[in-house]
Amino acid sequence: TELPDNLQVCFRPVSMMVPNYALIAEIMLFAEGFGDAKNLSRKMCKLYILCSEQLSQQPHYDYGLRAVKSVLVMAGGLKRSNPDTAEELVLIRALRD
Repeated sequence: TELPDNLQVCFRPVSMMVPNYALIAEIMLFAEGFGDAKNLSRKMCKLYILCSEQLSQQPHYDYGLRAVKSVLVMAGGLKRSNPDTAEELVLIRALRD
């Protein structure tokens, strides 16, 4: 729907972009102490993209940035509690839980 001209003058057009999940995940993994953050973030984001495309589209399934961030924070906690465990295994445990 179009706004009247007198109201349209008060607003500016805004464009929105989809966030780069892989870059956000990479930075968060580095911040949590992961050494191979680039590779792990790419794999994790690919998994989330495949899940959102191929699994059920019901609204209670969340594959957005909030879910990605919560998994990364959990992975950081697991890494701090088990520093000798392989990073891939830590991330898999966080994704599973």
